[in-house]
Amino acid sequence: MTKSYRIVLTGGPGGGKTTAADLYRREIGESIVIVPEAATLLYSGGFPRGGTNGVRRATQKAIYSVQRNLEDAQSANYQNRVLLCDRGTVDGAIYWPDDATKFFEAVDSTLEQELTRYDAVIFFETAAVGGISIEGGNPTRIESNKEALELDQKLKALWSQHPNFVFIPHEDSFIKKITHGLKELTKIVAKLHNGRKKTT
Repeated sequence: MTKSYRIVLTGGPGGGKTTAADLYRREIGESIVIVPEAATLLYSGGFPRGGTNGVRRATQKAIYSVQRNLEDAQSANYQNRVLLCDRGTVDGAIYWPDDATKFFEAVDSTLEQELTRYDAVIFFETAAVGGISIEGGNPTRIESNKEALELDQKLKALWSQHPNFVFIPHEDSFIKKITHGLKELTKIVAKLHNGRKKTT
């Protein structure tokens, strides 16, 4: 049995990661499987957004659990594929009302353990860096540009500790940014496949 690869697409709100994932899947085809963002699924289904610290903790723990199980289900169902994870289990730490370490304690894990779940991380910097509004018709996105910038920085501080971390900076041209991201994604997938061939 050959395991599937897991690549996280993450970054602050309005970074273009979801668009990049969809375009790459359309371009490459069936060898790519998208793991949807757990937070969007839960918020769309009625989970509360915000509220007291107790509500926020319960919500983030639920998102973490759904994210892990979505990834594991897709991995078992689509062996020998590349899983593009629309966000990953580390993301919840920056929405936790306490220090990030408290989040990992609450889910009985560590940052190091969560990072090892993934083969690579591609970080799409938020468009808020360029002063561009991040509103895009997503009803679950409620952050202001200032909040998007703060979240972006906190996410980068955590995910950049992954040994295979790729940063896609903001561009005035969204097409140029997405193209850059797709090129890096293509290189990562090729590298992972070549590594598999050498070990088989």
